[in-house]
Amino acid sequence: MTGAGTFFIRERQSVKEPGSETSAGCYNGCMLNIRSARANDIPLILQFIRELAEYERAPEQAVATEEDLRRDGFAGNPKFRVLIAEWAGEPAGFALFFYHYSTWVGRPTLFLEDVFVRPRFRGQGIGKALLLRLAKMAVEEGCGRFEWQVLDWNTPAIEFYQTLGATVMKEWLTMRVSGEELMRLAARDGQESGVRSQKLKVRSQKSEGKTDLHTANRSLSPRPQRPPGKQHRNR
Repeated sequence: MTGAGTFFIRERQSVKEPGSETSAGCYNGCMLNIRSARANDIPLILQFIRELAEYERAPEQAVATEEDLRRDGFAGNPKFRVLIAEWAGEPAGFALFFYHYSTWVGRPTLFLEDVFVRPRFRGQGIGKALLLRLAKMAVEEGCGRFEWQVLDWNTPAIEFYQTLGATVMKEWLTMRVSGEELMRLAARDGQESGVRSQKLKVRSQKSEGKTDLHTANRSLSPRPQRPPGKQHRNR
């Protein structure tokens, strides 16, 4: 998301949607509504993802399908959640997020994977409203942190996030393994486990061999002879 203005946001009312864990918010005289996504929003969510990839100059990398989103977000054990922003009843933007855990803080972290507002709806405070809603959810759900990533060239977004109190974590770098490299790395687990087991077996056999050889050498070695004229002393 970029270009989100600082337009004054005022929540007018809050209602619970049937079957939704997140309340729907009505803002700016009910021009803006934020609600939890439902399974029938999957085509819309996928379209938002592709529009975001286009904006971030990497449309070829957005290879997710509706089946992927349904399996991972709207099945028995969802891996992510989505908020949909509507302006005057039209889909205007979305936020996709999930949780991981901070071992130092001892609390979950709400991680914002994607946030996007369609260009024609920017300047209405929609992006800010989505972030405020997510911050509220993070507090209500006991999270210790609210995190997201931003492209280093997206200066307007960085500056906007900083006005909200966000800090750029310059000392941290993201490491990623994907595609064929991920498959090769995963395959090494079984291979290296086998190698480790074989090495341990060889090491054990060598150790047993050394023990057997030492025992054999002791049994074959002649006993030392007493020097002539020396007898046992009486004990």
